[in-house]
Amino acid sequence: MKNKMRIAIQNKGRLMDESVKFLKGSGLKFELNGRQLLIKCEERAVEILFVRCKDIPTYLEQGVADFGIVGENVLYEQGSDLEILESLGFGKCSLVIAAPEGIEDLDGERIATSYPNSLKRYLKKKGVNASVVEIGGSVEAAPTLGLADAICDITQSGRTLKENGLRVVDKILDSEAVLIGKSKAKWNKLIQSL
Repeated sequence: MKNKMRIAIQNKGRLMDESVKFLKGSGLKFELNGRQLLIKCEERAVEILFVRCKDIPTYLEQGVADFGIVGENVLYEQGSDLEILESLGFGKCSLVIAAPEGIEDLDGERIATSYPNSLKRYLKKKGVNASVVEIGGSVEAAPTLGLADAICDITQSGRTLKENGLRVVDKILDSEAVLIGKSKAKWNKLIQSL
């Protein structure tokens, strides 16, 4: 069993820089070191673990990390029941259904997404019979390329959707970065000790 407290954050992407700022603003002292995956904090029994965003809940569920910073959309997609200790106010986005002009009804359409579980829940809730086309990235291009008729993806400003001739048809959920873990008291104790 590990004797250090570990905090898992995104190793690259839109939440990484703000997560580092949040941790340093909370009193943790550490220096980023290139591609190192595990960084020790100065004079503390705390380590920062840099991993893929979608893997953060698994690290917590398996006891490898004590806390994590992740987008709510990741927790929703995975159906995770990890406790949200705090909403952090950055990384705000929405998981939306978007389509080109002319598509109003999604029934019978093909919808491309990298959020298949979220999309399937949405379709079931709305009683829509549509095909889910799972892809890993560049979801916005799917309708233009003929891979799908609509998409389900995250958006912050809507600019990328607009640039690809898409408009929001419906919103599944709003999301932002959250601190997750098994004990708010343990987090508070850590922060108070800094």
